[in-house]
Amino acid sequence: MAFSAMIHNHLPATVNAGINRISAINAHREVVFDHPKTNKASNNGARRLAESLSSLLNLHIETPLRKTTNLQQSNNWDNLFHEEKHNTPTTSPKESVSEKWRELHGSMDWNNLFDPLHPWLRREIVKYGEFAQATYDAFDFDSHSEYCGSCRYNRNRLFEKLGLTKNGYKVTKYIYAMSHIEMPQWLERSHLMDTWSKDSNWMGYVAVSDDEETRRIGRRDIVVAWRGTVVPSEWYEDFQRKLEPIGLGDSKVEHGFLSIYTSKDESTRYNKSSASDQVMKEVMKLVKFYEGKGEQVSLTITGHSLGGALALLNAYEAALHFPGLPVSVISFGAPRVGNCAFRDELDELGVKTLRVIVKQDLVPRMPGIVFNESLEKFDDITGTLEWVYTHVGAELRLDVNSSPYLKRGFNPLGFHSLETYLHLVDGYLSAETTFRSDARRDVNLVNKACDMLVDELRIPTCWYQLANKGLVCNEHGRWVKPRRDPEDIPSPIGSETHDHSLRLEMQQSYKMLYAS
Repeated sequence: MAFSAMIHNHLPATVNAGINRISAINAHREVVFDHPKTNKASNNGARRLAESLSSLLNLHIETPLRKTTNLQQSNNWDNLFHEEKHNTPTTSPKESVSEKWRELHGSMDWNNLFDPLHPWLRREIVKYGEFAQATYDAFDFDSHSEYCGSCRYNRNRLFEKLGLTKNGYKVTKYIYAMSHIEMPQWLERSHLMDTWSKDSNWMGYVAVSDDEETRRIGRRDIVVAWRGTVVPSEWYEDFQRKLEPIGLGDSKVEHGFLSIYTSKDESTRYNKSSASDQVMKEVMKLVKFYEGKGEQVSLTITGHSLGGALALLNAYEAALHFPGLPVSVISFGAPRVGNCAFRDELDELGVKTLRVIVKQDLVPRMPGIVFNESLEKFDDITGTLEWVYTHVGAELRLDVNSSPYLKRGFNPLGFHSLETYLHLVDGYLSAETTFRSDARRDVNLVNKACDMLVDELRIPTCWYQLANKGLVCNEHGRWVKPRRDPEDIPSPIGSETHDHSLRLEMQQSYKMLYAS
């Protein structure tokens, strides 16, 4: 059975005076990681495989921590990693990138920005990756919750709750999706009969840069963030049944991805309009508003895994509707979406796509493990094969083995985790260099939803969860599921309130504009 789990840095400034940081890391890696080969290696591999498979099946297997062969080695690691880790910021100071925003947005296909990776581009990639990660961090996974499948927070509190206000964007709209294909496992609803929705899932959001961030990045940036799958499923089998035509030409895309993007049903509460309709209506409103104020506007669409596939469909539709609008996709661990004609049409429409992939991750190889773009070399013999899957755009390729903090061995959950991707982006310099010594992103984030950090760091696996798994102690001393704050309860009325508040905001902006 083919399957893939779709779930879901900093180094100290010095070790000792006079010791080069990179040398110290490399020396430590030689001590910690270069274990002599014994029969235990196969046992460790089997254990890792069992752990990965058990995670895929939502099982839990208690495994002993790896023993450090030498206590002094463990202490050296502690000194290297812990000495200053809690006393430095996790981000670099923000620079103004307004003079280079078009290049960072892909106007030149990111030529000469990858090798070495330009620090401004690195920061922008991480920013959009954090927007995609928010769709996981705020998602209600609890199958025993009446709100399973929704966002835990309303749009006005999302970034505040997740610590993303630093990025300078404001959420304007939530997106909900359903599917008319046979329900894949990741869309299964709550175990309860009385739920907020029996058909739809929260799939992402639209946000826009505030005035300060707009000045820094050189334009008003509209962001659409799409969620990937959140529980294990055999989506590889679900989502490679057939390619389906899109548009008026020969372009075709994967049937399952398109179904999620375009499905709607009048009998539902949240998908009377499709995810496509919801996002395009909001983007159209924002583009019209800010271009009406004379501002330069861009559209950046991001997503991880399945979210990266939806991002590409979204970009295709947006480019058709808004000729001349700079449209870019920054995706992480995304599968192939369509055929060669779809790729070519995206290029003709001016969509710029940056795909961030991890070499060890299986998902970017799907669908079309066999029948993919590699067959194009035979076009002279076979002609263009319309049923062959093809990747789109530029690729930034990362390697798990470049980081001294990540485990080796087979770990599909860890390889595909978005936090692993962001850790590797933050540490990436070029294809020929090691993990950068001044990476700042908190390495502990890697283990939020997997077991990818080396045991010597002693960071719990899958540590990101609600306190007490969501239970609270009431006034009688009983542990119960709490009621959501009314403002965090998903409701179609909320969208109407949003539309009204946005209209008021626009009216006020117009008054100020005309008054000046």
